[in-house]
Amino acid sequence: MNRITALFQNKSKEVLNVYYTAGYPQLNDTAKVLEALQDGGVDIVEIGMPYSDPVADGETIQESNQQALENGMSLKVLFEQLEGIREKGITVPIVLMGYLNPVYQFGIEAFSRKCQEIGIDGLILPDLPVDEYFREYKKTFDAYGLLNIFLITPQTSEERIRKIDEISDGFIYMVSSASVTGATSGITPLMEEYFNRVNAMNLRNPRLIGFGIKDKATFQTASKYASGAIIGSQFVRIIGAAKDLRGEIVSYLKSLR
Repeated sequence: MNRITALFQNKSKEVLNVYYTAGYPQLNDTAKVLEALQDGGVDIVEIGMPYSDPVADGETIQESNQQALENGMSLKVLFEQLEGIREKGITVPIVLMGYLNPVYQFGIEAFSRKCQEIGIDGLILPDLPVDEYFREYKKTFDAYGLLNIFLITPQTSEERIRKIDEISDGFIYMVSSASVTGATSGITPLMEEYFNRVNAMNLRNPRLIGFGIKDKATFQTASKYASGAIIGSQFVRIIGAAKDLRGEIVSYLKSLR
């Protein structure tokens, strides 16, 4: 069974998904951050595949992408860094988040095969259209055990949400607002109305809320309206400024529970 599926079968509340950019702050920090996240008790790790034009991301993650690329990060290097992680004791579900162009350039089949070899559980590709995924990618991703995670926003129509719920598995990424990552601060009444509206649809997939989640208060509030939440920009800021990378990661994660 896919690790993401197994997680949600056993845990339905306060699921913590943390994003970081591969190769940031230093090129060889990718595995170190992953290990510290697992040791700190995170439920899902979302590793960003650096890209030169990360359109869905705000300034913090854009800058981390640029720094990682300057450090020498690429898909080839990322796969080399993650080689054998499952044999080294990493059991947490791993999602790769990024944009379609680098994956396409690598080769969809080759990329999917490599993900399976390493033990990647899911993908988030914000610029992959739903219809194109279903028509051209789903069969390959399914063959290699990869769950494709779609994003929805307050502007996403009910029809589209239901279609996403029908053709995907794992979880649905609920973007809390129409802004980019890192631009929101806290959960507003307007966001709560949106969360309640989606909950009333009785979707089959669990939801995780992202954008604007940064501390215990916002994490716990988001978890009231979904199965949990995703923290990205705040975590990237923490590791970017960390003097003791492992210690500060574990300390931050403990502060969220």
